[in-house]
Parts: sequence; C-alpha cells; structure tokens
Amino acid sequence: MTAKLIEELGAGVGVTLPAVRVVGEDPVLPSVFPLGTMAAASAGALTAAVAAYAARTAESDEEGPGGRQPTRGTLGDPDVTIDVRHAAVAFQSERHFRADGKAMDVWAALSGDYRTSDGWVRLHCNFDHHRDAAVRALGLSPGSGKEDAGRACAGRTAAEIEEAVIGEGGCAAAMRSRAEWLAHPQARALAGLPLVGVSRLPDEDPRADRDGRRPPPGRERPLDGVRVLDLTRVIAGPVAARALAAHGADVLRVGAAHLPEVPGLVVETAFGKRSCHIDLRSEADKLRELVRQADVVIQAYRPGALRARGFGPDDLAALRPGIVCVDISAYGTRGPWASRRGFDSLVQMACGIAHENGDGLRPCPLPAQALDHATGYLAAFGAVAALLRRGAEGGSWHVEVSLARTAAWLDDLGRIDGAGVGQPRVEDLLATMDSPFGTLTYVTPPGAIDGTRPHWTSPPPRQGEHPAAWAS
Repeated sequence: MTAKLIEELGAGVGVTLPAVRVVGEDPVLPSVFPLGTMAAASAGALTAAVAAYAARTAESDEEGPGGRQPTRGTLGDPDVTIDVRHAAVAFQSERHFRADGKAMDVWAALSGDYRTSDGWVRLHCNFDHHRDAAVRALGLSPGSGKEDAGRACAGRTAAEIEEAVIGEGGCAAAMRSRAEWLAHPQARALAGLPLVGVSRLPDEDPRADRDGRRPPPGRERPLDGVRVLDLTRVIAGPVAARALAAHGADVLRVGAAHLPEVPGLVVETAFGKRSCHIDLRSEADKLRELVRQADVVIQAYRPGALRARGFGPDDLAALRPGIVCVDISAYGTRGPWASRRGFDSLVQMACGIAHENGDGLRPCPLPAQALDHATGYLAAFGAVAALLRRGAEGGSWHVEVSLARTAAWLDDLGRIDGAGVGQPRVEDLLATMDSPFGTLTYVTPPGAIDGTRPHWTSPPPRQGEHPAAWAS
C-alpha cells in the first residue's frame, strides 16, 4: 500500500518517481489511524523525489559537447528505501528530543482541551498574543489560570467559544465528529483541492533561464547547491526545510526578533540550517535580495499575509524567475476558513480525528503531531517535484499544502487495529550532536538512497546568529 501511495503522490504532482522499497508495516503507533503508512508515504515520496533530482543533475553533469544529454536511465535506477518504524518515530521527533538529557515542554499553561456545555473545545495559547485573545474571549482578567478558563468554558457551547476566540484573533477549535466535519463548508471546499498542489506561475520573462544555478562541482549530496529560504515557525514549515537540509540543501531560516517562538521547537527543527533576522516592517529589501538568489521559498503565514507585503508567489516569481514558492496553511486557501489561524492539535479537533481516535466522549489526540509532520514532508516533496519540473519545463512554480487537506488524506487511508499498540523502539534511531544548547539527542531523518542516509552536518544555530546572506 505504501509504495502505491508514493507512486500516486508522484503522479499527482506530474513527476515519475523511482520505485521505493518499503520496510515494515502498520501498526507502529497506538492509533486507529495508519500513521506509519502516512509517515512512510510522505517521507518516502520526498526520498524518491530527491533520488530523481540527483539522477537528473548527474545526467546533466555528463552532458556531451553541445549540451547532448545521455540517454535517460543510463545511470541506473537508484535503490530508494523507507522504513515505516523510522518514519513514524521521525513524526514524533520533538517528543524524543533532548538537550543535555532534558526534554522540552512545548505547551503553555492555558493550552489544552476544555469541557463545554455541549462537548469540548481546544485552546491554543503557546504564543502570548493568542493566550491574551483567549482570555479576552472568555471574559477573564489577565493572568487567569486553567481553572478559571475551565469554569468559563463550562457554561458556553464549544462553537460559541471557538468563534469568540477566533474573533479576538486567537486560536481555538471545537471537537467535531467526522460526520460533522464532512458536512462543514470548509471540508467541502477542501474536497476540490489536491493533496500537494503544484502549478506553474505566470511567466514574467519567457526568455529567462529558469533552471537555476548549476550544482557546485564536486557536490557530495543530492540537493547541494539548492538554496532554500525558510520563513516558517512551529512545526510543519520548519520540518519541511529541515528535511531538505538533511539532503544537502543550503537552508537559511529567516525570523525576526519581535516574532514569538516556541523555545524548544525552534531548536529541534533547526538542524542543518543557518538563521538570520529580518524585520519585514523596515527591512523588506533584505528579503528581496535573498529571494533573487534563492531556489525555494517556504512560508506558512496565513494566506494572503505575505502577498499584502509584496511577497506573494507572483511577486517572488518577478523577483526571481524560476523560483519555487511553497505555501503551507492550516485550512487551505479557499473556503470560509481559508484565513483562519490553526495548528495541528486544532485541526485534529476540527476534522474529527481527536473524536474518532478516542471513545468519542472526550478528545484523544494522535500520538504524534502527525498532520504537521506529514504536511512538512509533503511540502518538501512538492518543492523537489517543482524543481524537477522546472528543470524539465522551465518556469516558476507554486506548491500548496495544508494541514486540513493532509487530515483528509489520513481519513482516506482507512483504519487499523492499532489502539492498543505500544510505543515503538527508538534507541537505534537516535543520534547526538554538540551544539550551543548543549549535547542534543535527536531522531535521525528517515529514508535512504543507494544505502546513503540523509543527515545534518551542523547543529541548530542560535536565532539570528548569521548574516542575511547566502553562505556561498
């Protein structure tokens, strides 16, 4: 099933992927959903796309006089493998991450599930401004605690609280059943969207060379020479850029001193990256200069937010013909919730996953931030697929993924008898690396190409420690 899913993912984005050998099977994690299959399919699709990209650039290196290309396939088919257990454990990477042996706590005090008069609602308060919005929506005073929030939620319906918090600029989701979600206008809007949308952007200059810079001579890793701008926070986007870094991409993470971060996650998702700060309110030209030399830009702001600042996909294509723009959203780019803030735990609540994964009486989240991680790997896969199509067809490309569309994919994968399964063995999948934050223990990236595994060559940097410039 997993190998077939990978083949379908390739067909969906218009590329032919090499065959993938899948090791292991579900159930791997304790859930009624086939999370191991989902993890292996998304991470395996990325690995296969990277293998295809490496083969194409290797063929390009062997061009004869006058640019003659060798016959496709003369380099041999790559041996691409993905291990289901390894992929599933990678989906739990933040749970296994340690800094000097200490685990991280990613949840703020007010974040959590609250009983309402008719069900349950989840508040996401990891950022201070989202916490303040929830407090205002519940009519509480600043500094109120979890018990105060619980009492305020108990007297109102889940839908009332959801709308009130969203209206204040916060993040919340009522627990819905699968049937309730499928009847929702946003679910119907998502039904018309591809899992990984890959489309060509309008050509600003049809004469421009859109194949990008040639890979550096003597490159050692598949994505050497591919420059990636990471404009994302939290999990899905950072995971996408981290996955590309594991295959050799030059990833520059762009943050800003005034933007909030989840302290542990900003470290755990930063392996293999460099980090700079750019304040778009006053330093937009710095970002424009980086875009002009980039191959891929990954962003996870709410739909339309960067476009309003002059960094929409069309703007980026005008700055850098041949760019690959990757947009990650919570609920997709169409429908009544297109501009709604969201996170993995909220999408699980809204889409019926938290309802079905438990007994239906109280929410039971998945044993991984699986929507985040799958969407991250699918975003990275889409980026490499777009690079492949750029090499074959030219042009600038737009990749779109969303947590809610990924949730629909998981729903389509069916159910398994995995509720009583124990946690998988992880010791052989962990590694350590010294860093500015101490000795880090982390989950190694899954997949292999011709026996070579992806890896990170540098530890997470301190935020903003590098200049806003490419390394080479």
